[in-house]
Amino acid sequence: MSKFILITGGARSGKSRFAEKMAAEQGEKVVYIATAIAFDEGMKDRIKKHQQDRPQIWKTIERYKDFNALKEDRAFIESDCILLDCVTLMVTNLILESNLDFDNCSMEDIDVLEQGIFKEIEILLDITAHHHKDAIIVTNEVGMGLVPAYRMGNIFRDIAGRVNQYIAGRADEVYLTVSGIEMKIK
Repeated sequence: MSKFILITGGARSGKSRFAEKMAAEQGEKVVYIATAIAFDEGMKDRIKKHQQDRPQIWKTIERYKDFNALKEDRAFIESDCILLDCVTLMVTNLILESNLDFDNCSMEDIDVLEQGIFKEIEILLDITAHHHKDAIIVTNEVGMGLVPAYRMGNIFRDIAGRVNQYIAGRADEVYLTVSGIEMKIK
């Protein structure tokens, strides 16, 4: 039986460090699914630091969608544990690649976008469970901050919040990190 863990918290709260520690405890056959896209110097630096922080023996798969391809990926097939970091970057990437005009799109357009995002999440979770992989998924807590001043920010917050709720509902364990301290909440 595989175990599914969700780790959430604010920006720079220690989520990734805690997730990496948990994954390392699972053994050496860890696959790190990186969802970030290096779109500017700041993101390139963050990605580089994440790469340096994790064990070199881990395999990395750069993917934020099309998770069905994992079924054919040797690193995934041979792994015991996957660590996906992070869901909110995945959601951001999918929102941005939609090319919707967020100032003028309809609620139906947003619903279709959200359904596509949920489909990607479900595929990932189902494949992981079907292949009996322990899964550790990192996400940002988006509901404790400021209300975004623009429509696209509100759409992102709402979709990411609902995705987090769904994932937490399916998880065996959920942890919240605050200032580098982790608390088990489920």
